[in-house]
Amino acid sequence: MNRTFKRILIILLAILGFLLIIALIGGFYINSAFLSFGLTQTQPDTEIDILTTGGFQFRDLNRNGVLDPYEDSRISMEERTEDLLSRLTLEEKINMLKGSGIKSLLSMEDPDLLVPGAAGTIEPVHRLGIPRVYLADGPAGLRITPVRKESDKTYYATAFPIATLLASTWNVDLVQDVGRAMGNEVLEYGLDVLLAPGANIQRNPLCGRNFEYYSEDPLLSGYIGAAMVNGIESNGVGTSVKHFVANNQESGRYGNDVIVSQRALREIYLKGFEIIVKESQPWTIMSSYNKVNGTYTSQSRRLLTDILRDEWGFEGLVVTDWFGGSDAVAQIQAGNDLLQPGTRKQWKALKEASEEGALSEGDINTSVRRILKLVLGSRKMDNYAFTNAPDLKNHARITRESASEGMVLLKNEQVLPLQGSEKIALFGVTSFEFIAGGTGSGDVNEAYTVSLQEGLKNAGLDIDQNTADAFEAHKKKNRDAFVKPEGFEAMTNPYNPPQLIPSPDLLQKAAGEADIAIVTLGRNAGEGADRVEKDDFLLSKTEKELIQNVSETFHKAGKKCLVVMNVGGVVETASWKVLPDAILLAWQGGQEGGNAVADILSGKVNPSGKLPMTFPVHLADHASSANFPMDGEPIRFTDAMFGVEEKPESEKIPNTDFTKYEEGIYVGYRHFDTQNKEVSYPFGYGLSYTDFNFSVMEVAVNDSSIDVGITVKNTGEIPGKEVIQIYSSKPDTSIERPRRELRAFGKTPLLQPGDSTRIHLSVPVSELSYWSEKKSGWELEPGTYVLEAGTSSRDIKVSLPVEVRMPQKVQ
Repeated sequence: MNRTFKRILIILLAILGFLLIIALIGGFYINSAFLSFGLTQTQPDTEIDILTTGGFQFRDLNRNGVLDPYEDSRISMEERTEDLLSRLTLEEKINMLKGSGIKSLLSMEDPDLLVPGAAGTIEPVHRLGIPRVYLADGPAGLRITPVRKESDKTYYATAFPIATLLASTWNVDLVQDVGRAMGNEVLEYGLDVLLAPGANIQRNPLCGRNFEYYSEDPLLSGYIGAAMVNGIESNGVGTSVKHFVANNQESGRYGNDVIVSQRALREIYLKGFEIIVKESQPWTIMSSYNKVNGTYTSQSRRLLTDILRDEWGFEGLVVTDWFGGSDAVAQIQAGNDLLQPGTRKQWKALKEASEEGALSEGDINTSVRRILKLVLGSRKMDNYAFTNAPDLKNHARITRESASEGMVLLKNEQVLPLQGSEKIALFGVTSFEFIAGGTGSGDVNEAYTVSLQEGLKNAGLDIDQNTADAFEAHKKKNRDAFVKPEGFEAMTNPYNPPQLIPSPDLLQKAAGEADIAIVTLGRNAGEGADRVEKDDFLLSKTEKELIQNVSETFHKAGKKCLVVMNVGGVVETASWKVLPDAILLAWQGGQEGGNAVADILSGKVNPSGKLPMTFPVHLADHASSANFPMDGEPIRFTDAMFGVEEKPESEKIPNTDFTKYEEGIYVGYRHFDTQNKEVSYPFGYGLSYTDFNFSVMEVAVNDSSIDVGITVKNTGEIPGKEVIQIYSSKPDTSIERPRRELRAFGKTPLLQPGDSTRIHLSVPVSELSYWSEKKSGWELEPGTYVLEAGTSSRDIKVSLPVEVRMPQKVQ
């Protein structure tokens, strides 16, 4: 027996030893491949001194005691960049082409890393005094590690409203204010580039990252995105507009090949990026994971050089998405300047290609020159003394104001605004556990999130205690299910606590004691997987029963019921919208979401949000649904780190390995309106507590633009704002084109009852052009166009014909 025990013990020890060896080997591999690689540098022993020459003060970055051109902020950026480039060794240049690995992303302790949680870095050059530059997520606010070892201080950032909500404001000035606040947090926490905004088109409601994106329309996406970039970069920090281009699904994203026509690519998927580049000139553009027509975007010289730079005039650098692409050398040659987060494999490939002549020093210099320009233009080069103390209180105020302006009132049958004396019964777990934003790189580590319950209480409204107590008991009973996952876990296991179905007795008691019911629907999605139709786009059986039971019980008691939708993307509404008396699409309003909803419900804020996409009757009504992954299969992160194996054509899986964009230019309302297909709520739709009138529309056609003037009057009894949407159509067109397309938009200031304002908008004549695949260029079809002013794509208030006489090829 003793001998048998010894044998078992020996075997177990052998197994443990083997596993330990495997773990050590694996740890060594991970460390060398993703954590510690690249050029070894030594920090100089002496500090950088501030010297004076000819009355000019400068930082002696290379410690040589003289003023070198790259240290002289008085001369042009081009001269400084060329001087600095000439001082770098070839190995130092190659080292700058890739990041320093994933240490900062994983919040690993490292004396060289100042900002744990930053997604990536640009490598420093210590001997020349060139600092490490930090890049950090994301679209709804800065994402860094909020607590650090050996520090009692916290580093929370503001969770701003999701991009879709900001687009729903249709207010570029407000979005720029939000961007200005976001950028301030980037600056004060010692970072340099915010990996935002997301400018991809919401091609289909099921895309898991739609909350990071603005709209199904490229013009709205472009101008809202440009406002965000201008706001962020006003702080002297950069942005990275992503994901360039056609990154419209999560399923198979690391190798998915988008098969798309050149016309659809130009008119729909590239157009928003083009507007952002021309209106804001962002510091960086982030290439996407996917391929377009057979080539990874990060390896496409056609996209990154010919179109982005030569046609549009982009002056910044292009950075990969994290672990994007398959060939480091091809990426640099294509014009993808910076590889993130950087790996040993890439470092080795670039060095070997340089040594063998496969990667020229000219190509290396081109990319490094762009990187150096960014570094020299950063506040790091000014030795900015960041405070680690941004004005979070003021930013919370901006969050609340922007969130309320982007919420969309979908239905209101004499319910809202509330009178202020009502007692409110809350139903649905999301009423008590409000969702601030989506998961993944669009998530933020905020200090708090205001729930709807808290927001209503803060507004002085009375909350029914019966339903509140029922929720607390339900939460206590399902304690583990109410633990919110964080970080990568949230991407693979989104927060979705079990719903609470009130008993008939609880319903009756609530309807007897409360004056109104609010049912909150919640959805949580994000990076890592696309949504699915069942129990996500569609309401679950439990949710339908909840709305029906609450509505019927309160209606029988002569009381009202409203639904609040705390969601990040489109949810089916057609089958149940008749049940409640009001529906507020609250989106995900960031950390102040509950307060912002209360501002709308109480009448403190008159809703003025408009839908930036169409709400269809059925998911299948979207033309893109014929070619979109429907199973919601999560991505494999190992594909990012170790690459995607190329399959034979016969083994490729549709909508995972490749996706055919067979709908072409007919995305969103372009499809629904052209086909005259019934929708639940049209693009641009949104109600107000007051009424507006459009009148005196005037149009003037110039050589390069069509100028539109229109008067908007508040004819109701409550102060409010209205959005003016200008569409174009061409009834006698000889080419295939959508029924109407958005060409311009504007928003009134707050109009008092009886007040009016004159809105002036301009439509570039070039924007009436279509992409001719035959001629591979933009073509303007002459003749009669109709400019339509409306409050949605289905609610045109006034229109005028205009003659565009001179056909021209648009450069």
